[in-house]
Amino acid sequence: MVNLINLESVSKSYGVRPLLDKVSLGVGEGQRIGVVGLNGGGKTTLLEVLAGITEPDSGRVSRVGGLRLAVVTQRTDLPEGSTVGEVVLAGYAAEYEWAADSRVRSIVDGLGISALGLDTSTSALSGGERRRVALAATLVAELDLVVLDEPTNHLDVEGVRWLADHLNARKTALVVVTHDRWFLDTVCGRTWEVTGGRVEQYEGGYADWVYARAERARLAASAEEKRKNLARKELAWLQRGAKARTSKPRYRVESAEALIADVPPPRDTVELLTFAKRRLGKTVLELENVTLTAGERALLDNATWRIGPGDRIGLVGVNGSGKTTLLRVLAGETEPAAGRRIEGKTVRLAHLRQELDDLPGELRVLQAVEEIAGRVTLGKQELSASQLAEKLGFPPARQWTPVEDLSGGERRRLQLVRLLMAEPNVLLLDEPTNDLDIDTLQQLEDLLDSWPGTLVAVSHDRYLVERVCDTVVALFGDGEVTHLPGGIEEYLSRRSAAAEPRPQAKQQGAAKSSAAEWRVAAKELARLERRLDTLHKKETELHDALAAAATDPDRLQELNNELKTVLAEKDEVEQRWLETSEAVE
Repeated sequence: MVNLINLESVSKSYGVRPLLDKVSLGVGEGQRIGVVGLNGGGKTTLLEVLAGITEPDSGRVSRVGGLRLAVVTQRTDLPEGSTVGEVVLAGYAAEYEWAADSRVRSIVDGLGISALGLDTSTSALSGGERRRVALAATLVAELDLVVLDEPTNHLDVEGVRWLADHLNARKTALVVVTHDRWFLDTVCGRTWEVTGGRVEQYEGGYADWVYARAERARLAASAEEKRKNLARKELAWLQRGAKARTSKPRYRVESAEALIADVPPPRDTVELLTFAKRRLGKTVLELENVTLTAGERALLDNATWRIGPGDRIGLVGVNGSGKTTLLRVLAGETEPAAGRRIEGKTVRLAHLRQELDDLPGELRVLQAVEEIAGRVTLGKQELSASQLAEKLGFPPARQWTPVEDLSGGERRRLQLVRLLMAEPNVLLLDEPTNDLDIDTLQQLEDLLDSWPGTLVAVSHDRYLVERVCDTVVALFGDGEVTHLPGGIEEYLSRRSAAAEPRPQAKQQGAAKSSAAEWRVAAKELARLERRLDTLHKKETELHDALAAAATDPDRLQELNNELKTVLAEKDEVEQRWLETSEAVE
């Protein structure tokens, strides 16, 4: 394989801190490489050195002659006074030229450029919209190598899947920094971890990286004990969780099974539900006959939604569907146009908003945390303010940094620490993964695994939703909150089925269409099989719990009701499995 770019003993420092220290590596033709590591650890610097935006302090960067390279960084500069169409379709003289190209049409539609309007001035765009325009302009071009820094930021779940499918269909080499673990696993065949000035290289995507890191942690010194436990727990999730990974070499699977032999399941749902009911009672949050509008558009139309004790719900929908507005109504911050909101008497609610305007800039990090409380109990874990701050990415030395000097990502983490220190029993999380690196995401998920309360999370990170939430609901724009037994995959299938084909798309061959439909059906079938496995395990656990509660009538009734719910969902999933299997045969 010919390398498109080579780095030889490259070093780069800012101040006295070396971000890259004598790094040697290469990017081969057609390789798809995911770059991971702590925030501030040098990932963006590595990308900028690769792309030629930044010169190294020492070492050599060589590129193959005639390399067609494009980079999309987090610093998006678009030409002043231009329109969206002029930026994205700069290489086309007339509309019919790009409209006749199915690949370009797919990019324009898939990234929501059509919805923005090709005649819209770039000066009127938000930061997220500008990122999408820059990404579309890059993908339209014929390239040998694409370098992307956090491309999934500002994309909804549907947009992230579209981008993954698009990149997988191209032969273009890719180097991408992202904290979206589903995207890493779906797109990347190699992973670079930037740590301590080095770049550790691993075969495979996120799952393989976790395998390798867990093995490395097993062999590490006792000082790495905390990290080892987290890596092993994450590995247990990957083995038992929603996404089956059976393509690993047998020796690696056996090694992984040995590593997690004594690791408990990430979450004991029955135990947490029982605890949540004791804390919260029967009523938590309810919306009755609610009508909610945004301008003249109805987000909810006479809708009723009841959220119970211990419910862990992922809320999905396209950008602009009203997810954030709905969270604000649940939090009591916004009044609906009609209907009523009911809140249980024992509810202690915390709302993680996307805005960062509620932090005391005059305090230091630890003081800002201790302002809420000195100690906190999260499930079975009791932590001091300093310990919780350290778990979410603030080492002891950083805890004395003034809040006003923190980066955007650090301020987001501090917001989350303060929210958890209040010991809420109802959490409303609006895009909690924004600006969090993978290590911090693992720590957050570890905390939420044992957190016994009600949770509603809006997130485009499908990995987090599948890991932390038991139920998925969606806003489809029909005025309802729709329950999705099949989770995010069902949401994406429904969105695909509802989308009307473009006139040009109808002209494409039937064979290509049927092949695409078969792939969608095959993925759906695999997802349904995983869901059936999960429901079967729940059914077994509930039967065991019923046997153990034989002398407790109240507990028996509670467990019996839960078992009925599980069996009803199991029947529904089995029916959908039968229907889907016919399409795959």
